[in-house]
Amino acid sequence: MSRKGVLLINLGTPSHSTPYSVWRYLRQFLNDPRVIDLPFWIRWPLVNVFIVPLRFIKSSRAYQKIWTKDGSPLLSNSQSLTEALRQSLNPPYQVELGMRYGTPSIACALSKFKHCESLTVIPLFPQYASAATGSALAMLFAELSQHWNIPHLRIIKDFYRDPGFIQAYAAVIQNGLAHKKIDKLIFSYHGLPERHIAKSECAAICDKNSACPNIEDNNLYCYRAQCYATTKLLATELSLNSHQYTVSFQSRLGRTPWIKPYTDVLLPELIQQGIKNIAMVCPSFVADCLETLEEVNIRARAQWQALGGGEFTFIPCLNAHPRWVKALAEMVIAQCVCERADS
Repeated sequence: MSRKGVLLINLGTPSHSTPYSVWRYLRQFLNDPRVIDLPFWIRWPLVNVFIVPLRFIKSSRAYQKIWTKDGSPLLSNSQSLTEALRQSLNPPYQVELGMRYGTPSIACALSKFKHCESLTVIPLFPQYASAATGSALAMLFAELSQHWNIPHLRIIKDFYRDPGFIQAYAAVIQNGLAHKKIDKLIFSYHGLPERHIAKSECAAICDKNSACPNIEDNNLYCYRAQCYATTKLLATELSLNSHQYTVSFQSRLGRTPWIKPYTDVLLPELIQQGIKNIAMVCPSFVADCLETLEEVNIRARAQWQALGGGEFTFIPCLNAHPRWVKALAEMVIAQCVCERADS
């Protein structure tokens, strides 16, 4: 029986929480032209002279706050997911993990698929963004171009409205909210510069502050619209009305406009509205990492408490939740079934 490869790709992480390791990671990450999409002559000095030298010590301290005995939470959570999917699929499937930045690299993962006739690739980013999914796939194609034998490729470029993904995240949210009295659930997504949305050729009519229109041909690749689509599906699955939840975007960098509303700006607005108890979940991530564990569960929590807020409930990512593993396995098998049907 022929072997079928499955490659999971996640963003990446420093190997250690030391300043030097974080410095190396940030240089690789932020020099990616799909992340900071400026001309080289602007991007190189901006990243290497200003951003990284001014941020790597602070970022190292942030990583140290979340580092575990197993090392990077993103890496250990991604490895746990890979192993769980490997056990779920069994032969003839071969499952490997590759990181866009850092180790294990995409090149290292590809070297393990030498005897596979097909390769299903799943970048672990629910909503498509050129800075994440696009960058991961660009690196994948660059590495594959060095191979003499290239397997049949199946690429799952997004899964923001996949029923299994929605049901798995809804189950995690329900568990996190059990026995808690919450006034507002915040869906906090990773942010992007507004120019990235313009580059996606989004032509939908949108005021950039309220909810995006439904996904159609004119906003097919709009990351913001995909985030709102995920939110709507999760709210429906959880039987939430429009007053029980809201959407925001985190992790902005620099002074350029990023997609709104901003999470850190939203929190004082909720206090002014009389909201006391909140919960926060981050459905643009499937594995807990710096952005969820430090930015949300530490910094956003501290901000909420400093504002005089009440309870702050952090809801973890999917990580290796059994329902998420099942959903991923079903995505892989469905791709293979479709291929056989088309052949």
